[in-house]
This record gives sequence, structure tokens and C-alpha cells, in this order.
Amino acid sequence: MSTQIPKSKIRETVVNQNSADIEHWTLDIGPFPEPTPEEFNVLSSFEQFSFHLVSRMNRGNWKRFWTWCQKVFGAGWIHFATYNLMRVYGLENVHALSPERPILLVANHRSFFDMYTVSTVLFRNTKWRKQLFFPVRGRFFYQGPLGLFVNLVMGWWSMYPPFFASGEKPLIEKRAFDKYSFALLASLCREGAGNVIGFHPEGTRNKSFDPYSFLPAQPGVGKLIKDAAPQVIPVFIAGLGNDLPKQVLGNWTGGEKIRIHFGPQLDLTDYLLRKDQARTYLEISRFAMSKIAELGEQDRRLNSA
Repeated sequence: MSTQIPKSKIRETVVNQNSADIEHWTLDIGPFPEPTPEEFNVLSSFEQFSFHLVSRMNRGNWKRFWTWCQKVFGAGWIHFATYNLMRVYGLENVHALSPERPILLVANHRSFFDMYTVSTVLFRNTKWRKQLFFPVRGRFFYQGPLGLFVNLVMGWWSMYPPFFASGEKPLIEKRAFDKYSFALLASLCREGAGNVIGFHPEGTRNKSFDPYSFLPAQPGVGKLIKDAAPQVIPVFIAGLGNDLPKQVLGNWTGGEKIRIHFGPQLDLTDYLLRKDQARTYLEISRFAMSKIAELGEQDRRLNSA
């Protein structure tokens, strides 16, 4: 059963399901809220420059261009480096989603390359319009030239919007800007046909050697779902490492199979009717994480057969 949201929150959009996934309507991603001076001024000069640059790259014709680059060069390169190892399950659950509403992918997080690989699967196996956004910690990606370079060559500027006051070594003084980033992220999840947002409920990378272990779910994704009510689909990823040369060579030297499982769309109707409070956010996050864990058990059974 799919989650229903009030019609007032759904943008009236006509979608041609047979169109290629890069077209003029890629520009239609919904309105972007702007930060107030109080929110923006907590950033350093370079952080402000970085945000202005990446924000511009995620709008209008620039977003259309970089989405094309993601599909042709990014997904092409990742497919070339993984085609012998890639195993994908549950694509019928992706095809069952409505391309007229934003999609939130909630996935476990074990490798730096998790969402890049998932996005490649989407580009190669779906034809509906799409533009990708991956919220990211701003401490590296928005604080120096190297971070901007990595955002360009790895994400085609899709590592956006940035958050500074979360995770390890949070920059508490930038919390005001994070409130803006969350409002922006909620806007992307609320409206904009073809918006695909990748999010890790664990909040940080799990460094355990056990691929079926998970970190505790954090309430952030629960609040995002409660505020924006997007379509939510769980994803379990296993087999990816963090050593890029080793990972690429493994495609031809017998590396571990990369397994990506897409689960059915989550029915969040009951949760969306609950009181807007921290407890509800955490319950939603835990529910999403439990569905990711179920996909993990499915992967365990397949690998032990």
C-alpha cells in the first residue's frame, strides 16, 4: 500500500512515461527556498562561495546538463567498473513508483560508493525523468577546493544540500544554516517530479566487518519523511569496498559480488498521522531501518543457498 498525502502537496505535473530521462522537464524540480542572512552568515567566506556554486549547479539548465553527465559519464564509468560483479534485486519495486512525485531512497551505509552505484542502477534501468540529490556533510565537501573537486568528479555536483552541525565533530555554530538545509531538503522531497534523494538513516558509515550489522537509526530521516511525505523505498547494499583501485580491479579478478536490493515502497500512512514530535521521527527512522534489515536477511539467504 502506498503512502497518501494531501493533494495540496502534490504538484500538478504531466509526465510522459516513454520519454528519455533527460529532457526539458528536468528543469522542473520545484521552488528552492533561500537562506536568510542570519542562516547564511554563520558560514565562512569559502563555505558561502561553495554553497552558491553548488546550489547554482543544481538548478535550471545546469542541473539538466550535470544530470546528463551523470547518466552518460558517471553511470557509464561505474557500469564499466562493476558489470561483472553487479547483482540487482527488486527492480519491480522501483518501476512501481510514481515518477510524478519525489522518491526518497533510504539505504544502509558501508561504502563511500553506495549511492553512486545505486544511481547507476536507476539510470540504466529506468526511463522516467530524474535528478539526484544526496545530502552530505559540508565539513569536507564545502570547506576547500578538494571537496568541491570530489563533488564534481564523483557526484556531478549532486552532493547537496550540505549539513555542518551533525555527525562526528559537528560545527554547532553552523546549526542555523543546517535548519535552512533541512528546509531545502524537505522541499526537494515534497515536490518536483523526478527528484530522487538518497539518505542513510544510520547517519554515518558503518565500519563493521559484518555486512548484516547496522548502526542505530537516527531521527533525521524520520523528521524528513514526516515533514515532506515522499515516496520511500528501502535499499540494502553489500559487497562494495572503500578501496577504489581494488574495487575496480575486482571486476576482472573475481572480487566480491555487489548486491543491491530494492524493497517495496513503505506504507507510512499511520506514522504520518501521528503527533509531530521527536518520538515519532525516531519511530519512522527505526521502521525504515527495519525494512533495510529485512532486505539484508534476504541477501543473507541468497548467499547461503
